[in-house]
Amino acid sequence: MTRLADYQHKYRYVAFDRHDDGVLEMRIHDNGGVAKWTAHPGGIHEELGYAFYDVGRDMENRVVIFTGTGDLFLTEFDPTPEDPDAGTPLFWDRIFKEGRDLLMNLLEIEVPVIGVVNGPVTIHSELPTMSDIVLAADDAIFADKVHTTNGYVAGDGVHVWWQMLLGPNRGRHFLLTGDEIDAQEAKRLGFVAEIHPRETLMNRARELAHGLAKQHRTMLRSSRVAFTQHIKRRMLDDLGYGLQLEAISAMSLMHDMMKGQK
Repeated sequence: MTRLADYQHKYRYVAFDRHDDGVLEMRIHDNGGVAKWTAHPGGIHEELGYAFYDVGRDMENRVVIFTGTGDLFLTEFDPTPEDPDAGTPLFWDRIFKEGRDLLMNLLEIEVPVIGVVNGPVTIHSELPTMSDIVLAADDAIFADKVHTTNGYVAGDGVHVWWQMLLGPNRGRHFLLTGDEIDAQEAKRLGFVAEIHPRETLMNRARELAHGLAKQHRTMLRSSRVAFTQHIKRRMLDDLGYGLQLEAISAMSLMHDMMKGQK
C-alpha cells in the first residue's frame, strides 16, 4: 500500500500536505511559486500523472484538495527546458502515455476531489474542473489557449471533457476559438459550484473537505467511483484517438513551417 511518506517529497512540481483527518492538499507549483507547464522529460506533464497515481493508491487519503499556487492556477509555459526529441514521433509517443496517465490516474483517485481554482487557468483547464466539487476565485478564468489557437487539434481529453461540460456546440466553440469563461459564467453554466475571494477560498475548501472527511470511508470511495465511471468510459473510448490526432496535427504543422507553408 502506498503511504504519504512514499510520495510527499517525491515530486519537483507537486507539493502535498495532509491533515490528521485524511484531507490531502495537493498543490502544483514551480520552485514554490506559480506553476508553469513543462512537457520535457521529468516535467510537470509527466509528474502530475504519477502524482495522481500515488494519491489514488494511498488508502489513508479521505478527501483531496487540488489547487495551484499564488494568484494563477496555470497559464504559463516554461520555455527553458529543452527536449532533443521535441516534435518527433518519440516525443509524441511519450506524450501519448503521459496524456493518458494524466487524466485516467486523476479519475482513479477513489475519494472525493475538490478542485480549487485559485486564479486563471488557460492550460489544461480540464484538470481542476474534473473534480467532484469545483471552487473558484472571483477572478478565475477558464480557457484552452494551448491547442487550436496554436495549430494543434484539441485532442488530449479536452475534446471529450469540454463537450460533456458545455454541450457539443458550446464545447466546440470554446475549444476552436480559445474563448474565455469567467468565474461568474462558469457558475451559471454549472461547472463551478462556488465563487469566493482568493483570501477565503482555501478556508472554504478545507471546511468542505473536513466535513466530507467525517463521513463513512466506504461511502466516500464508492461515491467517487460511481461519479466517475461514465467519464472513464468516455475517456477510454476517445482519449487515445484524440491524442493521436493532436500528434499528427503538430507534426504536420512543424513540417509545413519548415517548408514555409501554412
